[in-house]
Parts: sequence; structure tokens; C-alpha cells
Amino acid sequence: MDAEFYQYIKRLHVYVEHQSKKIGKLEKMVLDMQQEIASLKERPPVQIGNIEYKFDQLKVETLEGTLNIGLNPTDLNEIDDFSVDQKAMNVPIPPKQLFKRTIELENTLYQYLETDLEQIYRDAQTSLGITVDDSYFTFIKDDIKKQLSGRVAYHLKELSSTSRGEELSPEINANVIELLKQEIQNGVLLFLKNLPDNVKEGSS
Repeated sequence: MDAEFYQYIKRLHVYVEHQSKKIGKLEKMVLDMQQEIASLKERPPVQIGNIEYKFDQLKVETLEGTLNIGLNPTDLNEIDDFSVDQKAMNVPIPPKQLFKRTIELENTLYQYLETDLEQIYRDAQTSLGITVDDSYFTFIKDDIKKQLSGRVAYHLKELSSTSRGEELSPEINANVIELLKQEIQNGVLLFLKNLPDNVKEGSS
């Protein structure tokens, strides 16, 4: 009986020792985590500066030609490096509100692309007296979509900066949409006009 009791005490001692070591490890882990949390709290908060939009001349690699929305056909001979002056974009609209309006305007223009762009593409060819392969249509559509966000933000800020006290006016939204529609039409015309003669089937 004494031998069995001794073995029991021995096993109990080993178990308690094992648990003690385990508790020590857990305490060390908790201490390390507390120190890590404390160091994270001491770090300065991350601040995001102004988001700047830059629009460079679009260079087509596989299809040849250049599509820029925001230019007039009369500017064709002056196309070198298309960029937006960022210094003129100082507007008192809160960034969150500006972002929301930009998204709303983009959605309206995306819908415009879906319903009207194909006809704009056809009309531009008719106006120029050329016939272009339909593969260019998808290319044009995709490139306009890539530029829309920046162009919407640019016009929204430009118009708001000249309309103090009316920054949130629905008329500004309507004006931005109309300006972008005109830019899209001009951009398509410019792009097709700039294509090499060998892809313009109807050109002389």
C-alpha cells in the first residue's frame, strides 16, 4: 500500500511539474502579446495623403492609335503629352462625399457607354468616311472605362471650385456628365482619325 501511494505521489508530482511548465509558457506568451499590443499602440497612426490623378497620353501597343477623352478633334495636331494640372484641384468638398459622388457619376457614364457607345463608334466612322474592324470597339470601350474615374474627379473638382456655395448642386453633376459625354464622343472620333491608313478600309 505504501509503495502504491508513493507511486501515486510521484506521478502527481510529475503532472504538477508538467502543468507548472505549461502555465509558465502561457504566461510568457500573454506577456509577449501585451508588449506587442503596447508597441502597436505607440506607433503613429497611418495617414493617407491626397490621392492624385494623372492622365498621360494613352499609347496603344497592340492596336495602334491613341484614344484620349477630354480633347477636341481640333487639337489633333497638338497631341504630345496629355496631362491634367493637379494644382487647380483645391476644393472644399470632403473626400468621402467627393468619392461617393464620383462613383454615382461613373455608374451613370458606364450605363451611357453600354447604351450609346456603339452608335457613337458607328457615327464617327461615317463622319470620317472610313470602315474600321469591330475589334477596335471593345478596345475603345475598355480604355474609356479606365479613364472615367480620373476624368469624373477632375471635372467635379473643376466645376465645384468655380461654383462656391454650390459644390453639392445637382446641376454640377449634370454638367460633369454632359462634359464627359462630349469628351467620349470627341475621343472616339480622334482615335479613329489617328489610326493608320492601312486599317481604314474606306479611306482614300
